Amino acid sequence: MMYPKLTNESGALELAAEIRSGDLSPLEAVEAAIARVETLDGAINAVPVRDFDRARENAKALDGKTASADQPLFGVPMTIKESFDIAGLPTTWGHTQFKDHIAKRDATVVRQLKAAGAILIGKSNVPPDLTDWQSDNPAYGRTRNPHNLDRSPGGSSGGAAAAVAAGMVPCEFGTDIGGSVRVPAHFCGVWGHKSSWGLISKHGHDHPAMAGKDAHDGALSIAGPIARNADDLEALMRITATLPLQANGKPLSECRILLVADQAVSPVDATVAGPMEEAVSALERAGVSIDRSSDMLPDLEAQHRDYMRMLGIAMVRGAPAADGKRANATDWFDLLDAQARSELAWAALFEAYDFVIAPPAPIAAFEHDDTPVRERKITINGEVRDFAEVFAWAGISTFPNQPSTVLPIGESGGANEKLPTGMQVIGPRWSDLDCIAIARAMGAILHR
Repeated sequence: MMYPKLTNESGALELAAEIRSGDLSPLEAVEAAIARVETLDGAINAVPVRDFDRARENAKALDGKTASADQPLFGVPMTIKESFDIAGLPTTWGHTQFKDHIAKRDATVVRQLKAAGAILIGKSNVPPDLTDWQSDNPAYGRTRNPHNLDRSPGGSSGGAAAAVAAGMVPCEFGTDIGGSVRVPAHFCGVWGHKSSWGLISKHGHDHPAMAGKDAHDGALSIAGPIARNADDLEALMRITATLPLQANGKPLSECRILLVADQAVSPVDATVAGPMEEAVSALERAGVSIDRSSDMLPDLEAQHRDYMRMLGIAMVRGAPAADGKRANATDWFDLLDAQARSELAWAALFEAYDFVIAPPAPIAAFEHDDTPVRERKITINGEVRDFAEVFAWAGISTFPNQPSTVLPIGESGGANEKLPTGMQVIGPRWSDLDCIAIARAMGAILHR
């Protein structure tokens, strides 16, 4: 199966290998990335926060040096989501009033990436407060999908996926609570990984209104990488994980997989369902065992209700909802109980299945829409529906705290254009490397 691909630029590990071999210096790698941003980003607007001068100085400091064993990204230029702190750069979360909020220290993930040898050349665009599947804000403007400038690149890590898809940088790091890594990967035709909750530190990823308060990692939200291949995802996970990562190494041919192709609360549009079915059929022809239904699957409609309630409370830190009602402690503990039951139900399913595959979203990249998310509508197979329903495909792995890897699988079947589509590979909690490995094996079949 083919999928839209915009660049043949090297991935992160490939670029690091070129630098180690002496074919390229860190400064040459950084200058090339800067040139690509300056050439490509005018219309896309993926990297509005640029730190080119310091990147050049950091690259010069590495020239002539040899990478150590713990520097797999030695000399590799990359960007990171605007919501992560980088000392000396603004962290606005898309708000103009925070443009003068200059971070005093690096986020933990930034420190980890720098220690691995990466050179940060800037920060990628987001929606205000990271709350949309678009990346448009008053501080930096709108990011556009490099495949079609009239379409969203996704959000909230939309600038990240757009920069990687266009070839500006080989890899990125985003966050995900409502599909914010997975949906941009799906919309832009790249790879993304939603990590197990609690595996990667989000210290230094705090709303500027909370600056200096050292806020704790919020419920549901995770940090995760975006790249153009599975090997780079794995490397980025190994660099940033705060717990030991283990992989069982079970080959795809021995795995039992469950397909979740549809949900009652969020039907999948034919432009996404078609490529998904083609991918599943190709995997089956290659000998992969895939079940298309199971009585063990948790009640996804009930899970979606609980997830959306928890998501809403977590995103506003308990402030009153749109209806003016404020959740109390009992409401929150009831949701924690529901989440624990969900985790147990999924754990039981994973006793019978190794992985679950599903669409990352029920739609391909949609046209830019300035309607507030709560009021927005979306058309699915000719039927106008509430946009909020689409989050069911994020919640399927977010609510039970599970990892999920998105790989590109094909192109949408739209009448007038072809847009990227992806598939998410979901596994039990802490099986992050296994999800990436199985997605890699699936990609080897689907991308022939």
